[in-house]
Amino acid sequence: MKSSLLILIFFVAGLLVGHFESVDLSNMPLSIIVLCLLMFFVGISIGKQPDKIRQMLGKNIRFFFLPLMTISGTLFGAFLSSFLLQKWNLGECLATGSGLGYYSLSSVIISEIKGPELGAIALLSNVFREIIALLGAPLFKNVFGPLAPIACGGATTADTTLPVIMNVCGTDYTAVSVFHGILCDFSVPFLVTAMLLIN
Repeated sequence: MKSSLLILIFFVAGLLVGHFESVDLSNMPLSIIVLCLLMFFVGISIGKQPDKIRQMLGKNIRFFFLPLMTISGTLFGAFLSSFLLQKWNLGECLATGSGLGYYSLSSVIISEIKGPELGAIALLSNVFREIIALLGAPLFKNVFGPLAPIACGGATTADTTLPVIMNVCGTDYTAVSVFHGILCDFSVPFLVTAMLLIN
């Protein structure tokens, strides 16, 4: 819970600085540097326990189906939302959900094909998914088990939500989280484009 509050504090601080200060980050790829450092330390963590990770992935075949279940569950939720959001058709709702938290890519694809309004909705819905995954990880783990925070994180579990998942679920789930995030990442452009073909 403390880690979730800390993340929320930094997020709010970033919002306030961005709103009240004219900070030009265009020439400061800080997020890339931080992400690279994060992945470096994750690599160290995985490298220190290769036997445990091989044993975990070998014994639990369900981990290989986790990305498929995440995608299926997300698309089912987007399908249900299409009945509530009358302004958008089924394909547009499915495409928005198909971002799986990868807001930077999915929102660009949707904006190019369907216009900026739906692109903005895709951006916000996927940003909210990431925030919910970051803040809700302890609750999801306690209520539904250690795979729930990973499923909630979608494509973000290989990078931005990985530290929280490691902290909440334990380092045993690091490889599962990275594997899940990478497969979800790769599926996003294909899923979003395919769903936009549905009327």
